[in-house]
Amino acid sequence: MNRYITFFLASLVFFASCNSLLDKEPTSQIAPEKYLNEASQLGYYANGLYTNILPSHSNYSLTFVKDQYTDNQAYMTPSTKYIKGSWTVPNSGAWYFKNIYDCNYFLERVLPKFEAGEISGSTAEIRQYIGEIYFLRAYEYFVRYQQYGDFPIIETTLPDDQKVLTEASKRSPRNEVARFILSDLDKALELMPENFEPRHTRINRDCALLLKSRVALYEGTFLKYFKGTAFVPQGQDWPGSKKEYNSSYSYPSGSIDDEISWFLDQAIESSALVADKVSLTSNSGTVQQSADEAANPYMDMFSDTDLSGYPEVLLWRQYDQGLGFTNGCGEWGNRGNLGAGLTRGMVDGFLMANGLPIYAEGSGYQGDDYIADVRKERDGRLFIFLKEPGQKNSIDEYEGATQAVPVEPYPNLFGSDFSRVYSTGYTIRKGNPLHQIHLVGIAGSYVASITFRGVEALLNYMEAYYERYGSLDSKATGYWEAIRRRANVDTDFEKTIQATDMNVEALNDWGAYSGGKLIDPTLYNIRRERRCELMAEGFREMDLQRWRAMDQLIENPYHIEGFKIWGQMKGWYGAQLKYGTQDANVSSPSRSKYLRPYEKSEMSEAYEGLTFSMAHYLQPISVQEMILTSENGTVSSSVIYQNPYWPEEAGQAALR
Repeated sequence: MNRYITFFLASLVFFASCNSLLDKEPTSQIAPEKYLNEASQLGYYANGLYTNILPSHSNYSLTFVKDQYTDNQAYMTPSTKYIKGSWTVPNSGAWYFKNIYDCNYFLERVLPKFEAGEISGSTAEIRQYIGEIYFLRAYEYFVRYQQYGDFPIIETTLPDDQKVLTEASKRSPRNEVARFILSDLDKALELMPENFEPRHTRINRDCALLLKSRVALYEGTFLKYFKGTAFVPQGQDWPGSKKEYNSSYSYPSGSIDDEISWFLDQAIESSALVADKVSLTSNSGTVQQSADEAANPYMDMFSDTDLSGYPEVLLWRQYDQGLGFTNGCGEWGNRGNLGAGLTRGMVDGFLMANGLPIYAEGSGYQGDDYIADVRKERDGRLFIFLKEPGQKNSIDEYEGATQAVPVEPYPNLFGSDFSRVYSTGYTIRKGNPLHQIHLVGIAGSYVASITFRGVEALLNYMEAYYERYGSLDSKATGYWEAIRRRANVDTDFEKTIQATDMNVEALNDWGAYSGGKLIDPTLYNIRRERRCELMAEGFREMDLQRWRAMDQLIENPYHIEGFKIWGQMKGWYGAQLKYGTQDANVSSPSRSKYLRPYEKSEMSEAYEGLTFSMAHYLQPISVQEMILTSENGTVSSSVIYQNPYWPEEAGQAALR
């Protein structure tokens, strides 16, 4: 199996680069057994996996565009996931075990040395770095299991032996994978010391607890909403039952209902341990517009270069322009957010400051004829993070910031520079370096990148507890009030629940549904709180998937909309607006008074709206992967089974 050879060779290359940092002997003269003998070497090894595994640590981290293919944000073109027949089974493409292999290589070699006392250096450091590898393997497995569901659990490096590799490719049921992830996180918790690194630039115990709550909540809710379907073990038409090794599978808790409860209990317990001690960053409720005005810490948390002073941030990456570690976050935050616009559904989902939905009687909503009206008396998070023409995007001056946009213009709907085009007319301010305009330039910015925020623990507890018990305890109530208080929204969430009309909410929020049915107003408002607090931070697709929140799109296509272009704001553009022609740059007013970014031309694949197929809740497995693990070169004899409703032939679209 050549891909495993590739993994091994790539690991050796990594060791060589790691060694060069430590100024050891030439690479060609060093054998692998000479590595991983010192605490510092363990730390360097972990550093490389941070960059490979954690999305926040990439040099191309674009933190606040990560919801761009959902109902929260829209890129300039839609995802094939929502275009019927466009997403097909690939012929090739591995499951990608490289990062898992690298974690296993480390653990195989380090654990025996550690137990034998053969690693030099601080015991606390050694334990910390081993714990980090367990955490990183857990994180990588969480990514893969979200993509594929059932997945092979591999804890060792494997020889290049067809029989061994085929056996190892057998897929474990998804809940077993989730349990394995939780067990890795428990090992990390046992190893990592308290307060190892006070600046929170290294993985720590709170990160492990928070990720544990995230994984447990994910699996608990996924099992609940997909119960009885082909997506969960022993559900109707579950493909795993067709393979002998999974045909008699039974849940370790006794039943799927008990398994759901077990995961939700894990989420409740682990999230509370973080939530009870997290300190939420204060929010002044203002967008600073001059040096004389007080800064807003909550707003600055998303665009500062040093996050060590924000206790809510549990893990972050620091960038350094001098060392070439830069990202695009500050640059895109200052402009149009790389063409990823907020949708009308996202904007309308925010409450008024008085806690009422915008459509409720007495809400005080000012309408959406102008962006300024949309922001008035709204949830403080929308007020802060929705850009408004005329606002200052910077309160300092810097001659070298040639790419900067100091004052927010009318939304730029036209042009070929995708970094400046506003796909929906609405754009987000998260990541905009208000105090440091010099971070916006050709060389890239060094705005810090957030990996984990403690507020997620509060949100996870609220949801897990309600999903488990159908009510809220005093702890969940206190968490909810704290989040709303920080958002400058009336803390009386019961008032919000009573004023919620699910039929109205369903028009612009996929999270109003689970399995094609409307959920109850309390659960919906818990989901709403999550949507608003974590806007554009990469949670939305994960949440929609585990909630089974796209079934309704199968029969009822959804039209992504932005701001009200065919109202008063059309006066901003005059004769520039073109529609109904081959070179149209906006959607026609006959379709909607709101801008529909995917419906400017009848040639657009999404002209009739976004749709969905059940198969799309998971990714298809390539035909080559199945053939490589077969007895006679046929897909049917492979130990790997295809995901639900995906065909076994390359180039074919979902069956349903």
